[in-house]
Amino acid sequence: MIWAEMDLTGWGRNARVRTLTARPERVAQAQARMAEAEPAQGLIARGAGRAYGDAALNQNGRVLLTGRLDRLLDFDPDTGLLQAEPGVTFADLLQVFLPRGWLAPVSPGTAFATLGGAVANDVHGKNHDRVGSFGDHLDWIELMLPGGEVMRVSQQQPDLFEATIGGIGLTGVIVGLGLKMMRVSSAAVRVFEQRCPDLDRFLAALSEARECRAYSVGWIDGLARGKGLGRGILEEADPVENVSIADRPARRRRVPFDAPAALLNPVSIGLFNALYFRRVPPQGRERLRAYDRFLYPLDSIADWNRIYGRRGFYQFQCVLPDAHAETGLRRLLETIANAGRASFLAVLKTLGRDGKGMLSFPMRGFTLALDFPRGPGVAELLARLERLTIDHGGRIYLAKDSLLSPEGLRAMYPRLPEFQAVLDAVDPERRLNSDMARRLRIRESG
Repeated sequence: MIWAEMDLTGWGRNARVRTLTARPERVAQAQARMAEAEPAQGLIARGAGRAYGDAALNQNGRVLLTGRLDRLLDFDPDTGLLQAEPGVTFADLLQVFLPRGWLAPVSPGTAFATLGGAVANDVHGKNHDRVGSFGDHLDWIELMLPGGEVMRVSQQQPDLFEATIGGIGLTGVIVGLGLKMMRVSSAAVRVFEQRCPDLDRFLAALSEARECRAYSVGWIDGLARGKGLGRGILEEADPVENVSIADRPARRRRVPFDAPAALLNPVSIGLFNALYFRRVPPQGRERLRAYDRFLYPLDSIADWNRIYGRRGFYQFQCVLPDAHAETGLRRLLETIANAGRASFLAVLKTLGRDGKGMLSFPMRGFTLALDFPRGPGVAELLARLERLTIDHGGRIYLAKDSLLSPEGLRAMYPRLPEFQAVLDAVDPERRLNSDMARRLRIRESG
């Protein structure tokens, strides 16, 4: 049976849908499946399922699972250009290329994401101020258009290229890409950690780090209030040369069951946050870390999303421009702390510039990401956070989103009309569709 019914969910596990799925192993098979997509509900591609919300879900429609299109096709060591299929993961790249002195220039927070997903969401990493986002390092994209033909898209076709980068899979199915890899001189970075006792000092430390460090990222206590509002831990890192570290097998733990809903409450999370803040000594510390452990700390815990229980969770990630970041972040954190809803997974970092894509998330500013266990009142809280984001000139990251309103999308993404024009040109029958596209009314003007 080519198509099989399957229940799918995003990484946040906050919605589960029934859909028809197929797993092509060759591009020709993907083309055949595309021809079977009906315009009513359409088709969307899905890689490793690491988008948190509904970007790769398609209730009662079809989903093309691209994980078996996972071949490394060619690599030029003189230029660093890698040719690969979309199902290749960042973990694959680490295993194959890091021992040879190469690294993906941009990486999301998990190595289990696919390169196709990285294009579709224009992912960014802890070094965005230095190197930009994933789309900045693409030479070309091989795109299977809704009609089934495969087209190599580059800056020679700027509209389609920029619509596909960050385009959440709606311009076509990515079946290949040319990525410029980055040379590294060792498999490690030197990490500097420091406590930041409040938001003012945290923002000042991040502002300094973005000017002088290759990587920077902060953990922030989303429940802290009063004088401690915005306290956290800043990690800065620089590559090191000709340093080897012990190659110990990773001890990967697994969350074996869905945690009880009562486990995560303001008291337990507050206690964890207080202990975590103190894990770094007052004077700070410095240490060597392997790239994989620095870039992907949560990958050491398999199925960590089960910590939030069967109801799942929402992640909220916004970016606010530099000019409004201090005021906007303070209001966001006050709203979150007063609601007592945040989890222990919260991140604050800087971004350096706009992405190439019409729906790329990054802009120069500060980005805040927090998880919220799904439950009564959380949707209303996220609606307030959406409003605050708009009021301070920011936007919400579609790769993490589950609840953004159509009006919010239009206020945050000024290039949406350009994106819609490309979709009308390449997919007039609307063969490509997703739950996110319908929720946000992406194909509707105005």
